[in-house]
Amino acid sequence: MQRDIVQRPGTTGASTGAQPVARTSLPGNLLAPSAARRFVAAALAEWSGLGLPAAVGFSERLSDDAAVIVSELVTNAVVHAGTNVELLFRLEEATEDESSALVLEVSDHHPTRAVRSDRPEAGSGGTDGSDAPGEPAEYGRGLELVATLAERWGITYRTGLKTVWARLPVDDWNPFPDARPEAGFQRGLRAAELLAPTARRALRDDADWAGRGALSFLAEASDLLAGQLDEDIVAALAGQLLVPRLADWCAIWLEPETPGRAAVPRLAKVWHVDETRIQPLRTLLEGDPLRLPERVGTGPVSMPWPGSAEDGGQPDGTEGVALAYRITSGGRTLGAVFLGREGIARVPDEVTALIEDFVRRVGLAVGAARAYTRQATISRILQRGLLPSKVADIPGVASSLVYEPSDDGVVGGDFYDIFPCPNDRWCFVLGDVQGSGPEAAVVTGLARPWLRLLAREGFQADEVLVRLNRLLLDDAMEAAEAAALMVAAAGGQHSADSGQSRFLSLLYGELVPLPGGGARCTLVSAGHPLPLLLRPDGTVRPAAEPQLLLGVMDDAVYETQSFDLAPGDSLLCVTDGVTERRSGPLMFDDGDGLAQALSGCAGLTAEGIADRIKHAVHAFAERPPDDDLALLVLQAQ
Repeated sequence: MQRDIVQRPGTTGASTGAQPVARTSLPGNLLAPSAARRFVAAALAEWSGLGLPAAVGFSERLSDDAAVIVSELVTNAVVHAGTNVELLFRLEEATEDESSALVLEVSDHHPTRAVRSDRPEAGSGGTDGSDAPGEPAEYGRGLELVATLAERWGITYRTGLKTVWARLPVDDWNPFPDARPEAGFQRGLRAAELLAPTARRALRDDADWAGRGALSFLAEASDLLAGQLDEDIVAALAGQLLVPRLADWCAIWLEPETPGRAAVPRLAKVWHVDETRIQPLRTLLEGDPLRLPERVGTGPVSMPWPGSAEDGGQPDGTEGVALAYRITSGGRTLGAVFLGREGIARVPDEVTALIEDFVRRVGLAVGAARAYTRQATISRILQRGLLPSKVADIPGVASSLVYEPSDDGVVGGDFYDIFPCPNDRWCFVLGDVQGSGPEAAVVTGLARPWLRLLAREGFQADEVLVRLNRLLLDDAMEAAEAAALMVAAAGGQHSADSGQSRFLSLLYGELVPLPGGGARCTLVSAGHPLPLLLRPDGTVRPAAEPQLLLGVMDDAVYETQSFDLAPGDSLLCVTDGVTERRSGPLMFDDGDGLAQALSGCAGLTAEGIADRIKHAVHAFAERPPDDDLALLVLQAQ
């Protein structure tokens, strides 16, 4: 997140000096609106802390209005432009003609699509302002919100860029001069109302609420849905947001991940204002899966009331309006939302349009959750294929291995191996490829078998790394680049560094059992966290010297360090997921933290040492680790 103080001309020419400016660029995904709200809050807090004259007038109302405006405009940019979103906030000092103000600018890189409001034009074919009757609107209600809250606003078109800007006065300006004094308080309550169960409003209040509270509802709903990576949780949240605010009951149908003629939608969630009627409604609906044809679009479709004679059943004593909406994402049908309102003959157009906007956001969230699930599944399968199914047992040396991949759904770069070699040698490896994803997986998939081949061909430890380094700079990097290009061609993200070398940190060691017990150990550490040797008396020392990463220089040479691993000695090998585990600004290995933790493990078995270090790493911070965690303990018997 970048914040700059830059020199910009004032709006009237009377302003001089530097104006505070905060700017950032956000990716065009569902997390952008919440990131934008956090960004504007951080910028206002920073300017207040600097004691700037214009920041004296900052109020909670200004912060709330700015967050709501930027949230809706960023949401519209993500949904309708699909590009990165550029944010710029600047603080203008007061002049003789104007008060100090906060100016917000939200830009996208898709200027060919016009920004439209939800107000119908005179003579337009549809009530939503579209050219054809019945076409669903493809835009949000952000401009109505901007016009309501801002002193003035506008749209600027540049080559390859479209910017919507708004000016919010910093002083005590009231955008609702005719409202009662408590109107500001009531306006604040509308946002809080979203996440608290409330009784359904009377029909006469629906249109008014949809016009004034809908924008906050959609902004907060987007924030809630975007953070979910499980489609069933998305469905559950959608049901709770709709009932009882906009419906008395609803059902969420989801299409199978791999549709086919025999595949039928599944009923993911049923919700009702009366909890005792949820199960009867589910039983009633499960026998008739709902699948709307694509020709109906994304707007509301009138449906028979469940259980009515028109629906092929017996009336249950209730009546009302039932509507269905297709859940779509990327042009694909992902399911349907089926909902009903009791005791009315018609749902106001403002409410049906609001539900349509909401269902569109549900579709984006379900699509994102499914993409994450597919990626996580592929990553787990790939990760299992890149690691050995079983590690060898070393005679006279006990071993314990801990490997915990990060829970981010992306295949990591950590790998390990223990395998026998000719001449009574036993080799062990702990490595970490720079980055993650397919490119890192390719390097991992090549490095481990290459190591086995080189070691079993009889090369010494230093020679193994010299040859592996040359192979990495040749075949592995070409394969990684090919994988990156394939990902980009398939519509995935081609990482910024995918054209660069994939560095590899590696700890490679050999053990030769000694006749009297213990083993002769030879190590080479190439840019890897240094292994630590624990003696029975609790003393700890590094067991190798730091050397250059693999994949950096083609003429790199490596040196080995050898020592006797006496009975009772333990060797701890870790990846940077252990040493660089963070808790705020601190890392686990700051001040030799790993060595201190290991010194307290004297007298424990190899398994006990591995378990204690693992728990120490997890306990170092409240949040779970965000990197792969791998550690290997070897203990001479």
